[in-house]
Amino acid sequence: MAGSENVQGEDQKKLDVLANEVFINMLAKSGQCAVIVSEENDDPIIVEEAYRGEYCVVMDPLDGSSNIDCGVSIGTIFGIYRVQPGSSGTAEDVLRPGKEMVAAGYCMYGSNCCMVMSVGSGSSIFTLDPSIGEFVLTASDIQIPPKGQIFSINEGNECFWMPEVAKYVHECKYPADQKPKSLRYVGSMVADVHRTLLYGGIFLYPADKKTKSGKLRLLYECFPMAFLVEQAGGVATTGHERILDIMPQQIHERKPIFLGSREDVQRIETLYAGE
Repeated sequence: MAGSENVQGEDQKKLDVLANEVFINMLAKSGQCAVIVSEENDDPIIVEEAYRGEYCVVMDPLDGSSNIDCGVSIGTIFGIYRVQPGSSGTAEDVLRPGKEMVAAGYCMYGSNCCMVMSVGSGSSIFTLDPSIGEFVLTASDIQIPPKGQIFSINEGNECFWMPEVAKYVHECKYPADQKPKSLRYVGSMVADVHRTLLYGGIFLYPADKKTKSGKLRLLYECFPMAFLVEQAGGVATTGHERILDIMPQQIHERKPIFLGSREDVQRIETLYAGE
């Protein structure tokens, strides 16, 4: 029910519940899916045999829903695996590294409605044309600049940051060349990552003294966004390892993430390596 909490212990908005129901109903009857994992459901959904297909979809049906009432861009994040050979569709088909995804993307709902997607050969942007009711290709094979001038982090958590993150942010604000980076933080992952893809820079959601394992969900937030960023020439890491190499242990597992322009992300990796 709207007004209750989901499996993550987060408040659910009415639109969270509606979006989840719409996507699950469509996917389960599509004839393409065998397994569906949603942020809003405790357990994987195994599609009934009559409609079972060869793909597994993992998703956050409505990312950033706490921003609905104030008009900030929100979105849907998804990743797609192919069912493993010999499997009829189980949880084991999605508990695999992100590098084994066959596609990933997100749809952003805001000043325009666009879908960013990759099938493993570059990331492209499709924009909804309401006159024909279709998403039209508007930018193909987008590339993140190797270094950017924007950093994105929730500075409200500064008192909980680890020393490496505190040092990196200090370098962004007080660089030796006297050209500080600009801080931009929306609080909706889709909006913050979309800006990072287009303009470069770095998005940081670290583990800290309060959330020691990180906050964002590995399977349906970190993996799809890391997939898109790497396909656009960027980097995504926990600070210690490549995001897409991680073997998930459970469907709602959380991890820290740093993603964006190669040089910016490599700097945070250097700090974690004990510069």
